[in-house]
Amino acid sequence: MASVFANFRQYLMGWDADSHPGSDVDQFRSGLATPQFNGVVRVRSTSAIGPAVAGVRRDLAGLPWWWWVGPDSPGDTADALRRHGGQELAVLPVLARPLGHPAETPDTSGQDGARAGLRVETVRDGEQLADLVRTYRTSMGIAPGLEPEMVRIESQREDNADIVRLAAVRDGRVVGSTVVINAHGVAGIFLVHVAEAHRRRGIGAALTVAALRTAQDRGMHTAALVASPAGEPLYRRFGFTTLSEYSLFAFPA
Repeated sequence: MASVFANFRQYLMGWDADSHPGSDVDQFRSGLATPQFNGVVRVRSTSAIGPAVAGVRRDLAGLPWWWWVGPDSPGDTADALRRHGGQELAVLPVLARPLGHPAETPDTSGQDGARAGLRVETVRDGEQLADLVRTYRTSMGIAPGLEPEMVRIESQREDNADIVRLAAVRDGRVVGSTVVINAHGVAGIFLVHVAEAHRRRGIGAALTVAALRTAQDRGMHTAALVASPAGEPLYRRFGFTTLSEYSLFAFPA
């Protein structure tokens, strides 16, 4: 479990080129006006949670942000945040599955895309990176004006050597995305999104298969992700089971 959450912290904090683990909290500040990419991913102690909350609110003033509470924070963190004005937004399951030989990767009913005229490609150039970002930005409901800065941050992440970006392509267009960060022996799978007009056609399954194969090729031991309600049934079909959970908190301005 420790490796899974170290992987997740690396991914989230990678949205801030200047972020680094702090003495009290690990926080990140992309500057983007969307809460997915600003916030706190761990607090080490709740003994001085009041000053810690005040400091984070000051540092992230003017930006939407979330405080992620997982098992790498003390067990009383959620209650401490509530006492200091935090509002719980959601509880999201963290799912994981072991990785074995590539031949063991599930490939259900030919949904790896070959029978549907779909290709899953590794994103390497700037134009396709922009298409990938546009796909998940739109699916997440993030404003179009943030897209250029999202592309810039993606292209300049310090941990890009650990990251594989995958695009589902049909008829020359990117219709799905996922990002796999291979670190700490774990393949963290993020930003699995399918364009609305192309959903329920096996693209999510194709991306999941490709992500697992990529992780196995990189020698990772475990795959893990934070599941949305819509995606959870798909991942369970691929052998993912509940490892833990994250609680998301927001603080009113």
